[in-house]
Amino acid sequence: MGLVIGTQLCGQEVLVAAASDLAPAVPLLTTQLKEKKGVTIRVSVGSSGQLTRQIEQGAPFDLFLSADEDFVQQLVKSGRADGGSVQVYATGRLALWSKSGTVRRLEDLALPQVKRVAMANPAVAPYGRLAKAALQRAGLWEKVEAKVVLAESVRQTMQFAETGNVDAALTSWTLTHEKGGILLGESIRQAGVVIKGSVRAAEARRVLEFLAGSEGQLILGRHGLLPGGPAGEPLLEDLHNDNGDGKGGGADEKSKKTERLRPAKKRNKNK
Repeated sequence: MGLVIGTQLCGQEVLVAAASDLAPAVPLLTTQLKEKKGVTIRVSVGSSGQLTRQIEQGAPFDLFLSADEDFVQQLVKSGRADGGSVQVYATGRLALWSKSGTVRRLEDLALPQVKRVAMANPAVAPYGRLAKAALQRAGLWEKVEAKVVLAESVRQTMQFAETGNVDAALTSWTLTHEKGGILLGESIRQAGVVIKGSVRAAEARRVLEFLAGSEGQLILGRHGLLPGGPAGEPLLEDLHNDNGDGKGGGADEKSKKTERLRPAKKRNKNK
């Protein structure tokens, strides 16, 4: 079921299937949910598509936090999730990262010295679809496709890049915003839903309420996520107005406001 984050095992815990881009935020979310809401969670992290299939096959999760709305709606339509509980909890953004720091623009991926590029598999990972769409819009897909190394999730794209197995990775901003990542313009609305038949449905709803509230949004903001609008509404255009050059963390005005809420010791390395 992917990487399990958490050590407390008991019959009262909420089992959460969470998209890989949320991994950096899980430890703080876990402690704050316990302290503020009295809810203990155990999180399995993986690609949204893989987690969706596991839930469809009967995996005993109480709550699904997807990297996009599509997989949530897929579970609702199949009868595996409670449509009345759907909650958009954040807006995620695409990023570019290289261990060498020399790949600074999307166009750099077409350079001959860039031999291999990691991206999550578009078939199972929303950020993979976002990465492919970004390359297609930039007219780069045909030039880069032969270099692409598909990973199971955005976490694995970073593992490939950090170990030097690829020259660059198209991944999530949450995994790169404090590692010198380059923020790109593409964004995706992330949604959660309570799984039907869960014996912890009430607690799972409290987790979603926490994520959508001010305390949860502050935690998500610290880890590079922006607020998400109501389900079904288009993303605001200002989410695409980031400078994307890695300067000042590549942040737009909304994320700068979030940055001021961070502890002073946690600042972007590019600043």
